[in-house]
Formats: sequence, structure tokens, C-alpha cells
Amino acid sequence: MALFNKALTAAALAVAGILGSAAVQAENLRLAHIVPPSHVWHQIAERFSAQLDKESAGRFATRISPQAKLGRDPQLIKLLQSGGIQFAILTAGDLSNRSESMQAWFLPYTFTDVAHAGAAARTPAAREMLQQLDGHGMVGLGYAFAGMRHVLSTKPVRSPADLHNKKIRSFPNEIYSDWWQANGAAPTALPLSEVSPSLTTNLLDAVDVDLDVVVGLKFYQQAGNLALTNHMAFPGVMVVSKKWWERQSSEDRELIGRVFAEAEAWGIQKQVEAEAANLKTLKDAGVNVEEIALAPFQSVGKDIAAKYTARNPTIKAFAEQAAALAN
Repeated sequence: MALFNKALTAAALAVAGILGSAAVQAENLRLAHIVPPSHVWHQIAERFSAQLDKESAGRFATRISPQAKLGRDPQLIKLLQSGGIQFAILTAGDLSNRSESMQAWFLPYTFTDVAHAGAAARTPAAREMLQQLDGHGMVGLGYAFAGMRHVLSTKPVRSPADLHNKKIRSFPNEIYSDWWQANGAAPTALPLSEVSPSLTTNLLDAVDVDLDVVVGLKFYQQAGNLALTNHMAFPGVMVVSKKWWERQSSEDRELIGRVFAEAEAWGIQKQVEAEAANLKTLKDAGVNVEEIALAPFQSVGKDIAAKYTARNPTIKAFAEQAAALAN
């Protein structure tokens, strides 16, 4: 009888061990984005992934796919909508082609710097933009900022006149096209992977870009002039597959939201610091950095901003709330 009891106890412990292992087995998640591993968005993704694994006690394990390995934003959106991936950091520029209010982030000269844009991410209008993604099969968690936008070019740019009829790599959405056409340039849509060869072969004259990308992908080797136009912010948006999200418990939703909120705040501060470091890297590399007069660009920017705030109430509210933060 004693032997039988020992055997029964051993069997029970074995079953408990199996069940315990199953209980803590991680759910494998995917997080994708289009930027290189050196970019701050990737660092935010890594921080989010590590903290989610820690705070979920290993129940969630997130694999990150950078540099468009799973496709560019349109392909990632389809994967999110189908539940093929769980998370992505998408460009606000691409999302604005689906949800018009996201254009608010690209109103020229709305922000003085990354810190200002980061503060604007906490406004009611910025959070409303995230909620409007719900109708597109995604749940918006928050923002991941790259640096402010500038002009990198093969020849020096000191005013809009220097961009007349020049081909500038621009994000393929309406407000970017309006902005660069109003400045006399020819906006040209190209993926980041095609920028360097296009600069080398003179298919491009300039690039609308943040300093993270310039440094990370070394575009300055093909275009050695940087005009500090500081014309726009450029956030990514951390989104979750709505299909996957709706299957999660309220506790896990709260956990994921809280973990990303911490990564979002960390990323803003990280990018504030990176702006100065990236500029130093470019100067040390011999890039011709132009401190230009902004008034001619700002004058064009006012007309663009007026057009978009007049047609969308969320955009108008965001512009007003962001402006109040600068006072």
C-alpha cells in the first residue's frame, strides 16, 4: 500500500509539473516595423518586448522583425487585420492615408522640437487619433518618435528657391505632396532601400528625412548637405491587431497598455538625447550643416496648415492643443 501511495504521489507531481509547464508556456508574438535596428523605434520595440516578457512572467514572448522584413506598412496592416502579427510600429504618414486625422502630425512648424511633439502625444486630440484606428482593424497604443524632419541634399539648400524643380524623396501622402509642391520641389515617393542608389545616380536631388535614418543608413555618403529646416515631426504609431486584442483579458490589455506607456515615455527622452548626438555624428563625418533662415518655409507652412485644419475637426483640435503646449 505504501508503494502504491508513493507511486500515486509521484504520478500526481508529474502531472502537476506538466500542467505547470503548460501554464507558463509563452505565447509567441510578432512585432514588426520598417526601420533599421539602429533606429529609436527599434529600441522602443526592444524595451517594450523585454518588459512585457518580464511583467507577464514569461507568458508573452515577442519576436521583433525590423527593416521591413515582413513587408512595408501596407503589408503590415494586412497582417495586423488578419491576426498574422500582433504588434507593429507603423508610420503616422502611412496611417494618415487611411485615417485622415493622422495628417495632424505633419502640419508644418507645429512643433519646435521632439520634446514638444512628445508632449503633444498626450493631448486629447492625439489620443482621439489612436481611437479612430479602431475602424481599420487596429488598436492604437501610443507613439514612437523619430527625429524632426530636415532636408538632406546633393547640393546646398538655403531657401525654397534652391528646391525649385528638384526631386525630393518624400513620404507618399497628401500633406507631404502639398508641402513640397508649395515649396517648388517635385516630391518623389521611394522606399528607404532605394534612396542611396537614387542619390548616387541623380534620380533624387534631396531627401526629406530625420537624422536617425541619415545616420543609421549613412545617406550622407551620397548627399553631403544638411539643411536644418526642422519642418515636421515624424511619429510612428504602436498598434495592436484588433482581432488578437479582442481575445485578451482586460488584465492583459491593461498590462500591455501600461508597458507600452513606459516605453513611449522612455523613447521620447531617448530621442531628445539622440537629436544632438546624431547632429554631432554628421558634423564629425564632414557633412555641410546649414543653419538656414526658416521664415520663407514657415510662410508656406501656414497656408498648408490652414488647409488641413479647416477640413477636419480632430486636426484643428490637435493644432490648437499642440500650440498651447508651446506657450
